[in-house]
Amino acid sequence: MPITKNKSLASAVFFLFNFIFLAILVEIINFIVHHNLCNYGILPRQPDGLIGILTAPFLHYGWDHVLTNIIAMLLLGGTVILFYPKQFLKISVLIVLLGGFGVWIIGREAYHVGASGLIFGYFGFLISRGIYERTFAAIALSISVMLIYGGMIYGIFPISPYISWEAHLTGFIAGIISSRVIGR
Repeated sequence: MPITKNKSLASAVFFLFNFIFLAILVEIINFIVHHNLCNYGILPRQPDGLIGILTAPFLHYGWDHVLTNIIAMLLLGGTVILFYPKQFLKISVLIVLLGGFGVWIIGREAYHVGASGLIFGYFGFLISRGIYERTFAAIALSISVMLIYGGMIYGIFPISPYISWEAHLTGFIAGIISSRVIGR
């Protein structure tokens, strides 16, 4: 049994670090081409904008953007890995697909890029686990995440025209849905 857990943990960590490596690599290329790759982000309600559901998490509008997302990805994604290594990939894929489709439906007419939808999804997943799992450990984790990262909740509101609050909101909701779907 411990071998399976270690294998799941190693696979999840491998996935996370590859995701981060790809985001950095894509930002290097995007920087060289003057961020023209951002045209492959999510463009709401446009058929060609659907590809952005898969590409947007790897695309960023500059180094500040990619680095802040990497730090948050390591912290919240790492927490999901620590407690749910076997489900990490399923959780991540579900958040990206549901959250990205949500942005495609409700987003402003602009290209939406970045991994923050996934990050907010991890946040929603972690704080809702206590509700769905109903164990002391899950409730303690949910409360801890809320206390430490609770300020993120303001990101789901339209604070700045340059920040995709729609990705934050739909990612957060996708995280809660994935928490329910993944189950115990």
